[in-house]
Amino acid sequence: MCNVVLQHSFATGFHKKVNDMKKTILTYGLISGGISAALMVGTAMYYHNSTDFQGGELFGYTGILLSMLFVFLGVRAYRERIAGGTLSFGKAFQVGILITLVSCACYVVAWMVVYQTMMPDFMDKYIAQTLAQLKSSGATEEQIRQQSEQMEHYKAMYQNPLTRAAITFLEPFPVGALVTLITSLVLRRKVS
Repeated sequence: MCNVVLQHSFATGFHKKVNDMKKTILTYGLISGGISAALMVGTAMYYHNSTDFQGGELFGYTGILLSMLFVFLGVRAYRERIAGGTLSFGKAFQVGILITLVSCACYVVAWMVVYQTMMPDFMDKYIAQTLAQLKSSGATEEQIRQQSEQMEHYKAMYQNPLTRAAITFLEPFPVGALVTLITSLVLRRKVS
């Protein structure tokens, strides 16, 4: 009888820990994703009628990095509130990468909406700006033609929503993975 009570107690505690982990991952992932989505929308509104995206990548990656601070905060919250102050590198990485995946999914959804509603001509403007920069840098006609053909190929690929989603996912994910790695190293704490 005592063995059954211990097993039930262990199972209940384990399920609570798993549910608390899921809640932490979703909470911090959605906050992170919401921030990156809001900053993306703001940047898109700024560049909406522009043909010059100068500085857009800097704004974009700064927003992504700011939003990924919630990976650190989420892993720290998990360590302190759920894991009892101790956390292995592996568990920290697991929590951090799952927060990153939720955040990246929000980022992708936001871009898909922004692209369809505010910037359906994004690729045309981006190609025009890229070729104009190439011309002003003194590139030869052959270099410009080759770049133009390559960009038109990318534009055709970008028309596929799955390809567009995959490319968009690859913008924030490396930043989130790096933040997760650093966070896991910084916040790991063994049982004393």
